[in-house]
Amino acid sequence: MLDANIKQQLQAYMEKLQQPIELVAAYDDSKKSQELKELLEDIEPMSSKISLRTEEDPDVRRPSFAINRVGTDIGIRFAGIPMGHEFTSLVLALLQVGGHPSKESRELIEQIKDLEGSFEFETYFSLSCQNCPDVVQALNLMAVLNPNIKHTSIDGALFQDEVEQREVMAVPSVFMNGESWGQGRMTLEEIVARLDTSSAEKEAEKLNQKDPFEVLVIGGGPAGSAAAIYAARKGISTAIAAERFGGQVADTMGIENLISVPYTEGPKLVSAMEQHVKEYDVDIMNMQRADKLIPAARTGGLHEVRLANGATLKSRTVVLSTGARWRQLGVPGEEEYRNKGVAYCPHCDGPLFKGKRVAVIGGGNSGVEAAIDLAGIVGHVTLIEFGTEMRADEVLQKKLRSLKNVEIITSGQTTEITGENGRVNGLIYTDRNTGESHHVALEGVFVQIGLVPNTEWLKGDIELSQHGEIIVNDRNETSIPGVFAAGDATTVPYKQIVISMGEGSKAALSAFDFLIRNSVED
Repeated sequence: MLDANIKQQLQAYMEKLQQPIELVAAYDDSKKSQELKELLEDIEPMSSKISLRTEEDPDVRRPSFAINRVGTDIGIRFAGIPMGHEFTSLVLALLQVGGHPSKESRELIEQIKDLEGSFEFETYFSLSCQNCPDVVQALNLMAVLNPNIKHTSIDGALFQDEVEQREVMAVPSVFMNGESWGQGRMTLEEIVARLDTSSAEKEAEKLNQKDPFEVLVIGGGPAGSAAAIYAARKGISTAIAAERFGGQVADTMGIENLISVPYTEGPKLVSAMEQHVKEYDVDIMNMQRADKLIPAARTGGLHEVRLANGATLKSRTVVLSTGARWRQLGVPGEEEYRNKGVAYCPHCDGPLFKGKRVAVIGGGNSGVEAAIDLAGIVGHVTLIEFGTEMRADEVLQKKLRSLKNVEIITSGQTTEITGENGRVNGLIYTDRNTGESHHVALEGVFVQIGLVPNTEWLKGDIELSQHGEIIVNDRNETSIPGVFAAGDATTVPYKQIVISMGEGSKAALSAFDFLIRNSVED
């Protein structure tokens, strides 16, 4: 099951086990069960602290396996074979159940241990989903730290009957105590905050006590990370407040145009960015959504940023790098059937539509790439482009046209997403050449029509373009002295990771220049 190189690496990790663990396997007669058996038999001899036996309970999912700490109630279960993006989840689960300490902060670990109540989580994932491991690994760790928490990870593509019964149409999809609890990427901090109802108030009180910064970066994507690094290297007090560190990049699959890096994936790049920022003395405040900018009363004074939890941060300069999010169609049915057939991440949710009919809205690079990826999974793809021709690179268009299960519709305006019994059953589009309306029967709609800047909270306080972008000059200065901006939220053209990194660096240097040219007296 595992090649020699992977075996060697995994065996090195298994030497870190501190306590004995037991793998308890539940098989059936399927090919996947045989693959699981081979995987577990590869792992079992890697350490004298690992044992393997067959599950006796007839009611557990098959194929599946539990990883239990011998002599305790600590354990987690995988239903399916955790390879692909979930292989790291498997390695961490083995280590953590085996007593290897987590690298999470002591404060967060104690918060998890103190959670009261009984929580039985089930997470549906797909092996191609880059967001799923964050949720799987977070809940696995919580189950290891708190005996009141149980967690089972389920490969949705392998347990299609459950997916249909529970109407799971997006991953990761989390159920708690049998009820739908959450969908989409969630960090460990976010999950704990939802369970610990008093955490927001505690966090706000702690943030209010922080001294003013010299550079406060709002947003933790490529622009924000670069700004924080460049500011901290100047030896000035620097902080990042981010709703989600990594931003849109965390949802990006293949990245092939970051100079000097031939190929990487969004989650890997986010991890590398965060690690780089942590090399410096930067105060990282994650899960903090900015709600209001209160400009300084005079040039060189303190700006204030009010957060959604009620806390207020102060800083002599601010770098706004709030990025952008997927643009929505804004048609009837889109919101109603979100995660019930309407999706925005083909890599995450594509496997849930295996053999089915789907549509991709948008003929740019992201739309055409999505259609190409989906064509290898689903039964049929209909791509609908509003313009008279697709806007994607010619090499992508050529590849798309070569696929036999893809239909391309241009000059098509999607006007409604239709559904029945709580899930998508089609869409209606208007032929812009003839004015005729057409209904396309399908089970999924993937929206890929570009981005919208995360700047609604700035309206009325700073100058924005007609598209809601922060207007900046060549020094990344905004309409407010001492407030700078960078990345996809600004008027700088070409929304690319490498450009955002450069703009973030430039904004930090401009902020430093502002600080040395203006009084620091209160």
